[in-house]
Amino acid sequence: MFKRYLFNIKTYVPGKPIEEVKREFKLKKVIKLASNENAWGPSKRVKEAILKELPKINRYPLADCYYLRRALALKFKVKEDQIIIGNGSDELIVLVLRALVEKGDEVIVAWPTFLIYEIQARISGAKVIRVKLKNFKYDLEGMKKKITKKTKIIFIANPDNPTGSFVNNRELENFLKSVPENILVFIDEAYFEYARLIPSYPDSLQFLKDNYNNIFISRTFSKAYGLAGLRIGYGISNNKNIEILNKVREPFNVNSLAQIAALHALKDQEHLQKVVRATQREKEKMYEELRRMGLEYKETATNFILIKVHDSQKVCRELLKKGIIVRDLDRWGLKGFIRVTVGRPIENVQFLKEIRRLV
Repeated sequence: MFKRYLFNIKTYVPGKPIEEVKREFKLKKVIKLASNENAWGPSKRVKEAILKELPKINRYPLADCYYLRRALALKFKVKEDQIIIGNGSDELIVLVLRALVEKGDEVIVAWPTFLIYEIQARISGAKVIRVKLKNFKYDLEGMKKKITKKTKIIFIANPDNPTGSFVNNRELENFLKSVPENILVFIDEAYFEYARLIPSYPDSLQFLKDNYNNIFISRTFSKAYGLAGLRIGYGISNNKNIEILNKVREPFNVNSLAQIAALHALKDQEHLQKVVRATQREKEKMYEELRRMGLEYKETATNFILIKVHDSQKVCRELLKKGIIVRDLDRWGLKGFIRVTVGRPIENVQFLKEIRRLV
C-alpha cells in the first residue's frame, strides 16, 4: 500500500523521555540533557498567560497567528506577510519541501547535521546530496560544487546541530552570492538567541533586506524561550515565498496555547536574557571541568557541548543507569561522541561527577 522508498528511510529517534527512563531503571529522579531544551523553562509571565487562555480551548485557534506575526514583524522590522508560523520549526522544513520539491529533485545537506532535513527530503521524493563537514564545520565550497540543475534546496543549520559550529557573516554572504536565484537556501537558526551575541555571527535578516529573495530563515521558541512542549517556530522570507508556503500549510496548524505563550515569551526579553546568560556561565564551567579531566570537547555557539568519550554507547548506557540522559552521536556518524545539553547548575554538577567516574 505504501510508497516503496519509504521503507528505506530511517525513522527519526528522539532522545529518551524522562518518564521512560524512570520506568526502565526504576529511578525516582532523572536529569535530561539530551534534547537541548531550556532547563530553566518559560517565564512566569508565559505560564500566567497560558492559564488565562485555557478556558478558550474549545475554540479553534487563529489560523493566521495574527498577533504573534505582528509582534515578530515589529521586533525584526519586517512586514507581517513575510512571516509564517509553524508547529515547531520542523514543520517549516516540511512545508518548504512540500512547496518546492518534486520526485527526482536534489536537496543538499551537510553531514552530519540535523537529521530531519534528510529524512523529510527523502519522504518528499528528493535525492539527498551529502557534503561532509570539515573540522566540524560546514564545507560551503563543497556544497557549491554539488549544485546542479536539479538542486532545489540547500539546508544550512546555523549554528549547527549536533556540532554547535556556525557559518560566519563573510562565509554566508559569499555563499549566497554564488547560489543561483532559483535555489532556496534554508537557514535554520534554532539556536539564534544563544549565538547572536557573537560578533561574526551573521545578520541573516540583513541579507533578506538586501534582496536575497531565495533565502528562508527559520527560528524557534523551543530552545532559549523554553516552549519545546508547545511546538512553535517561525519563518521569515520574501513575501511571495511566504504566500506560496501558506498554500501548503495546514489550517489551524498552531494551537492557541502555543500562540499565546510565544507572544508573551517574545515580550519577556528580560527572562530570555537571564536564561542565555545563565546558560553561558554554566557552559564555561563545564568547559573548565572537561579540560581538567583531559577530555576532548568542541566549544559551541549553542546550549550544548560535543564531548569525545570513545565508547559513547557504553557511556550513555551507564549514565542512564544513574538517571542522566545524554545523546549518543553514533547515529550522526560522530563515533565516540556524545552531545550534552547545558542544564541547571545542580544537573551539570551531577553529570560531570558521573562522567569523571566513567572516563
